[in-house]
Amino acid sequence: MIINSGRSAAPTGGDKWQKVVSEAYFPLDTDCRNRTDFFGEMDRWSLGVVGLSRIHCDSILYRRQRRHFLDETESSLLIAIPEKEEVQFSQNQRRTSCKPGGFLVERSDAPYEYWHDHRNVQWVLKVPSASVRARIGPSERLGGLTFDARQGVASYFLSTLRTAVSHIQQLDDAAREAAGSHLLEMLCLAIRSDQRVLGSNTSSIRAAHLYRAEQFIRENLKEPDLSPRMVADACGISLRYLQQLFSESDQSINGYIRDRRLIRCNEDLRAGGQGATVAEIAYRWGFADQSQFSKHYRAKFGCTPTETRKEAGRFRKAM
Repeated sequence: MIINSGRSAAPTGGDKWQKVVSEAYFPLDTDCRNRTDFFGEMDRWSLGVVGLSRIHCDSILYRRQRRHFLDETESSLLIAIPEKEEVQFSQNQRRTSCKPGGFLVERSDAPYEYWHDHRNVQWVLKVPSASVRARIGPSERLGGLTFDARQGVASYFLSTLRTAVSHIQQLDDAAREAAGSHLLEMLCLAIRSDQRVLGSNTSSIRAAHLYRAEQFIRENLKEPDLSPRMVADACGISLRYLQQLFSESDQSINGYIRDRRLIRCNEDLRAGGQGATVAEIAYRWGFADQSQFSKHYRAKFGCTPTETRKEAGRFRKAM
C-alpha cells in the first residue's frame, strides 16, 4: 500500500488501509478477503475546503456505522467516481450501483455500506455538507443517489475534475483553492440539475416556490441589500406567502439568509480566503456590521472567525 499526499508512503496490509481511509475521510470499518496481502494505494490533495483523492485497491467493503459519527459535530459528503469497475452502495434503505461514467453521493452522518468485487480505481471528493447545503439546500436526500456523468452538466463536472488533476502538481495553494471552489460549484450545479433533488414533504407547487426562493438567495448572498421583499418580488410571490414557506421548513427567511452567509464565510476562512482579511470576507458575503458578524459566527460555529482561520492554517501545513 502506498499513500501519497505528495510526501508520504506506508506499507501494504488491510489494517493499514483501514487506518488510511479513516484518516482521509472519517472513521470506517473495512472488510477484505485477505488483510495480510491486501493491496491499496492512495494519492491525496487539499483543494481549499474540498479534499480530493485517488484510490487504487483490491476488492473491499467499507462500512460506516452509527458509532462512528455519534460524537461528530460536522458532516461531509463523499462523491465517489469509479474509473475501472462498478461499485455498490447502500444507505437510507436505498441500494444502488454506479458504473464508470457516473458518480454517487455518500453521507457521513448516516450508516452505509460501499463495496466493489474487483480491484478498482476511483476518484473521491470530500466536501463539507454545509457547503453543499449553502448551494443547493438540504443534503439529507442525497445519500445513495447516483448521477449519469456521460452528458450534460455532470459530464462537464467530471471533465473539470480531470483537468484539475492533470495540472495539480503545478498549482500553488491559491490556485488549488480556486480549483476546489470551482469543482464544488460544478458538482452542486450537476446535482441541482437533477429533478430528484427537488423532492419535498410539501406539495410540488409549494416545493417549487421554496426551491426557487432558496436558489435566488444562494445566487445573491453577496448583495448587501438582499431582503425578504427582494426575494418575494424576484419569485413573483407575496411576502406573506414567502414567510409561510420558510416557516414550514422551521426557519425564518432572515435566519436562512444569515446562515447561508455564515457558511460561505466559514468556507472561505477554512480555505484561506485567497489572502483576504476576516473583515473583507465578511463584507464579501453581505455582512456590513463586523460585531454582529462575529456574534452570529460564534453562535453558529462555537469559535471566532480568527480561530477558524488559525486552525485551518495549521491543518493545511500538516497536509
